[in-house]
Amino acid sequence: MRLRALLAAAVLTTITAPAASAVGHGSDVPPGQYGFVAKLAMTKIPRPDGSTYTSYCTGSLVAPGWVLTTGHCFHDAQRNRVSGKVPYPTTVTLGLVDESAESGVARKVTEVLQATENDVALARLDTPVTVVAPLGISRAVPKVGQQLTLAGWGSLTSTDPAPAPHMQQGTVSVAKVDPTTLGVRGAAPQTTTSACTYDSGAPYFTDGRLVAVEATGPGCPHAGIETTSRADVIADWIATHTA
Repeated sequence: MRLRALLAAAVLTTITAPAASAVGHGSDVPPGQYGFVAKLAMTKIPRPDGSTYTSYCTGSLVAPGWVLTTGHCFHDAQRNRVSGKVPYPTTVTLGLVDESAESGVARKVTEVLQATENDVALARLDTPVTVVAPLGISRAVPKVGQQLTLAGWGSLTSTDPAPAPHMQQGTVSVAKVDPTTLGVRGAAPQTTTSACTYDSGAPYFTDGRLVAVEATGPGCPHAGIETTSRADVIADWIATHTA
């Protein structure tokens, strides 16, 4: 198993990666949908040798001033998760599905709060977003067999990954429920529909409510179990900090 965002696809800041599709074996998100899905672009991420690189994550707007994503998207040079002042320049883009045709809404991250229950973080925006409706948080315990929508800006495959120019979506089914995580499997468009590199933090949702957040999984696309962080176990934590 590996972390989706930063371990497998470090890119030097002087290199521009080619475009690719997102969510392995997914499908294009139609215009006007899922404006709450956020693309996070991070620059000058430190390495132990003093060099830096650029990487990406996905997240979701859960309050006008806050985006929820995976905790490991924010770390120090030794890859320890960090809270407090954002550790490197991070831009959040919301309100679009096609970067070649839309500009969306861009904000900067100023602060990071790490959850203790699972690999999840809240990122505070420099200015609240009022033109995009936030995604609600489910408080219901997920059930095996429940189907969820995954949407993200990740890569098509784990080989030569690149962030997507067009948001992708897919359907997964809950395969196992653990105390703080869910195991999910691809259901549609294919059984190999799965999160990929740069999908860390991507939302799994149903009926306008966030059920889980992408954490890690096998190389994509794949038909195995993907590990996600449950939203219901941190619903109170989210509400407290975003009120």
